[in-house]
Amino acid sequence: VDMAQKFGVEHFDVLTGFKYIAEIIKQLEGTKTYIGGGEESYGYLAGDFVRDKDAVMACALIAEAAAWAKDQGKMLYDILLDIYVEFGFYKESLLNITKKGKSGAEEIQAMMAGYRQNPPTVINGSKVVSIKDYKEQITKDLVKGTTVKLDMQKSDVLQFFTEDGSKISIRPSGTEPKIKFYFGIKEQLVSKDQYAVVNQKLDDKLNNIIKSLNL
Repeated sequence: VDMAQKFGVEHFDVLTGFKYIAEIIKQLEGTKTYIGGGEESYGYLAGDFVRDKDAVMACALIAEAAAWAKDQGKMLYDILLDIYVEFGFYKESLLNITKKGKSGAEEIQAMMAGYRQNPPTVINGSKVVSIKDYKEQITKDLVKGTTVKLDMQKSDVLQFFTEDGSKISIRPSGTEPKIKFYFGIKEQLVSKDQYAVVNQKLDDKLNNIIKSLNL
């Protein structure tokens, strides 16, 4: 999002699955130019030659980036650190929780109901500023006290956004007694030599978020 905003590129949020990315490409074909998209499971697509995740194109992009970095006397790792310094050091993680049998599925349903009825107001010491509920199709702005319709496909997914830029997404499996927690966190990296310190800070933040949600 930060990169798109800096370069004036329009971006779209969709549910997990490349069929939703392909749907956006089709809807805007002829009116907007699709540059690229990706999903949580590391699937990528650049250009609209293929309407699904495409490892061949992704590898070609990595090779081009590596060649460009070499021309600059750098490695890909150097370019990555440059990006962190300019746009922020982002880190993501996934936590799977599996329950057993019918009672486990019911427990997961109860967990989702609890998050909807009594959502957390603070996560790891940071205020929750907005909530997206893809099942109820609403976005709540807890700062302004407003609720607006969420123009997105319906799915049993909840997202909590905190004041410090953290994002927690919760999604139960539709086929097994499993619930997934996706974490996206961010810190500023002032200089490349601070990488190890900030990386540890992010790891600590992630662990503290998990503890604050009693997971």
